[in-house]
Amino acid sequence: MTIGKNLGKEHRMTSAVSAADIAPTAYAWEIRATGLKVRVGRKRMAVDALDLSLGTGVHGLLGPNGAGKTTLIRTLATVLRPTEGSLELLGEAVGGMGEHRALRRRIGYLPQEFGYYKRFTVREFVEYMAWLKEVPKADIPAAVQRAVERVGLADRADERMKALSGGMVRRAGIAQAIVNDPAILLLDEPTAGLDPAQRLRLRELLQELGTDACVLVSTHLVEDVAAACTDVVLFAEGRLVFQGTVDELASAGGPGHVGDSPLERGYSALLQDPGQERGTW
Repeated sequence: MTIGKNLGKEHRMTSAVSAADIAPTAYAWEIRATGLKVRVGRKRMAVDALDLSLGTGVHGLLGPNGAGKTTLIRTLATVLRPTEGSLELLGEAVGGMGEHRALRRRIGYLPQEFGYYKRFTVREFVEYMAWLKEVPKADIPAAVQRAVERVGLADRADERMKALSGGMVRRAGIAQAIVNDPAILLLDEPTAGLDPAQRLRLRELLQELGTDACVLVSTHLVEDVAAACTDVVLFAEGRLVFQGTVDELASAGGPGHVGDSPLERGYSALLQDPGQERGTW
């Protein structure tokens, strides 16, 4: 099933954007891919003939290792170019040689691994990323403060990045991804390194962000999808295996399938069903 179209999204952004950015939207979906193919290397098609439409909400991206999840997210972040097919983000066609500078101002992206200057404080790091995203200079201090507060790092904002734990660095990465109040937020394994309490807080934040943005979360943790996501996209060998609600995913499995919960059993059932695309474990 497809995901509900976005409605009534005028004035989604904060004052840290231009008037053009807060104009009424004229697109049906924040993310829309048709026949999308993305080649990695000379031969391997990491995303293969993908048809996908995503609107407002929190969408969980599940799949085994090597399924193509990271390649898909990097393509949606305009880091990689489509090889074939079409991709539209916020109504703008993506591909070719265009830099998509204005579009990138409205996207938040957290890769699995991200670079930073170790001598930067958390505040300096998020400020720098806000500057790269062309947040207006006058709006940067307030935008940074709000971002670090939302990830629970307000009391560590003036500590150097090199002094932080792995989980805190990850939270700083989430802060930079949301500092521009993005219309599309792409998070690749955001819970990596977070303790259970931090994961719970992140789930709450994702639900908050998903009320007026399109949030796509790649994760290996099925329980995170159950708690935070409005629907699930299951990906295997570069192809869409399933798209539907969390309840529909859970109902796809049965007692004979591998897993400790209905969601895990539904996940394994869809990957193991010979009528579906099979993933690599």
